[in-house]
Amino acid sequence: SHFLAMPFRKKKKKSPLNTNSKAVSDILGHLFTHPSPSLSPPGNRMAAQVGHSAVMTCPNKTDATMVTWKISPKIGGPCTLGYRADQKKVDRTNCSDSVNCEFRSSQSYALEIQQVGMADEGNYSCEVVTQEGNFHQMYQLTVLVPPRLSLYCDDHRNPVCKAAAGRPAAEISWVPENNSMTETDSHDNGTVTVLSRFTAHSTDEKTVTCMVYHTTLNETKSIACSSCKLPLLPG
Repeated sequence: SHFLAMPFRKKKKKSPLNTNSKAVSDILGHLFTHPSPSLSPPGNRMAAQVGHSAVMTCPNKTDATMVTWKISPKIGGPCTLGYRADQKKVDRTNCSDSVNCEFRSSQSYALEIQQVGMADEGNYSCEVVTQEGNFHQMYQLTVLVPPRLSLYCDDHRNPVCKAAAGRPAAEISWVPENNSMTETDSHDNGTVTVLSRFTAHSTDEKTVTCMVYHTTLNETKSIACSSCKLPLLPG
């Protein structure tokens, strides 16, 4: 059996697929569109992968006298970071040391989280004070977690594809298309484990392919499962 990890895309109407290498290559060519989640366009929600960096920018004003970031995480209390241009220092209010941020005046007084964690998810707002007035920018940060992927055979020699502890939940499909059973398990930290079991009772195919769709995946993995033989009905 083969296992493919793919970037997430919205499902379209399914059509029969071949299991040869050319078909798999064609699938990969259509699915590999993976925008960087670390820098958000102004005014948009942003997503960052856990363990990676995230950068949020303020309105670009060269004559700013004060810049204030207000952070309202989903876990824990709010905190404020203020930067005064005349003193060139950052004041922190109710911000724990786990909030790893720094101002970078060369990038519009950007707020940088060097290693994003689940606790960093929440709302971020920036206020820039200038002689022309006050300017604001807001972000909603969502933290993404790549699932741990595995492919194995159960006691009945059926292929099982598992995407463990991902956020959001991964989507799993099989090639060739056939009957499958999917189970989901939601965890307290907001991640979800998805398990799909290939349950075909008869097929002429010698191998099956598991395809996992998730927004954090940008590479292909293949795992041999040669001991797994699909059961054939007596004919």
